[in-house]
Amino acid sequence: MSAKDPADRSLIASIAAHISWGRTPNRAARTEAARQAALDRFEAQVPPEVVDPAARAAAAENLRRAYYKTLARKSAQARKAKKAKLLR
Repeated sequence: MSAKDPADRSLIASIAAHISWGRTPNRAARTEAARQAALDRFEAQVPPEVVDPAARAAAAENLRRAYYKTLARKSAQARKAKKAKLLR
């Protein structure tokens, strides 16, 4: 297999990721910026007239939960459709 083979490239990338994470002393610090950016995304969707910080945080949390529940619903629908297709 050459490095041009998709399966080999995937394996090489997986090995590199395991090495990288194995050498990471503080995993939470490494991913903090990404987690904060994700939270900021939902905070930006809160209407500007909500000015109380606690109310904004609660609204952002509701938007976050709605987003992930929507993803879960779409995933379940896709699995159901795939299963129905296989049973035909």
